[in-house]
Amino acid sequence: MGKPPKNRKVIETFRRAGGMLRTGQALRVGVHRRDLYALRDGGVLESLSRGVYRLAELPPLADPDLVTVATRVPRAVIALISALHLHGLTTQIPHHVSIALPRGTARPRLDWPPLRVYRMSGAMFTSGIETHQRDGLPIRVYGAAKTVADCFKFRSRIGVEVAIEALRTGLAERKFTPAQILRAARLCRVEAVIRPYLEAMQ
Repeated sequence: MGKPPKNRKVIETFRRAGGMLRTGQALRVGVHRRDLYALRDGGVLESLSRGVYRLAELPPLADPDLVTVATRVPRAVIALISALHLHGLTTQIPHHVSIALPRGTARPRLDWPPLRVYRMSGAMFTSGIETHQRDGLPIRVYGAAKTVADCFKFRSRIGVEVAIEALRTGLAERKFTPAQILRAARLCRVEAVIRPYLEAMQ
């Protein structure tokens, strides 16, 4: 037997949206809350996080934590250890998703994944943002040079050795130039901290 017409309509709505919707988005396009729950309970939809549903027929997500954060916290920018990992600049395994948010923004309420939130303001928050595609979804992340500068800025929280490793790896793999690092360092007000390490590596 085929799926009931109502279920087929909901599934097609999800497919048109790329396979994933937040509850609010689904409600705005005419999907009833009870249909979401019924399809979730029937295994047609999977719940990535509270209020985020995805078609179970899709291939497994490569980066489910980043996708969940990008969907639930659209203002967030992937930062620090998580951004280093994404850029291939660290041997650290992230146990949290590190994000930047503007100062004054309320802390996101997520049951999963665990978050580490860094507050930034002005150009330090808005500069250096790139958009990467992960699992068909745009993910906002700081570029490699900005990420390394941020790591020096927050070295007391993540450890200066992590920042030094990322700087060395990024230079060796040409992920950024010395000039790009210095521009990012000036933005984050850590030029005096980074310059001696940079000069020793050149």
